Amino acid sequence: MHPDVHLMLHHARAEELRREAPARDSRARLGARLGWTLVELGLRLVSSSGPSRPSPGPAVSRPCPSVS
Repeated sequence: MHPDVHLMLHHARAEELRREAPARDSRARLGARLGWTLVELGLRLVSSSGPSRPSPGPAVSRPCPSVS
């Protein structure tokens, strides 16, 4: 098949699928955009400058049970 014919058929099928697809709800797109913005904000907060995790501090010595 000639590449131009293949590309023409691809464009025709893509346009057909676009016409058949239901219209997108602008509220759904807004919700998705807000969700990804919150994810990005959370990642920025986690990876912000400073210590990446709180310091565990000195190890706590725990008494060992006496072996008798």
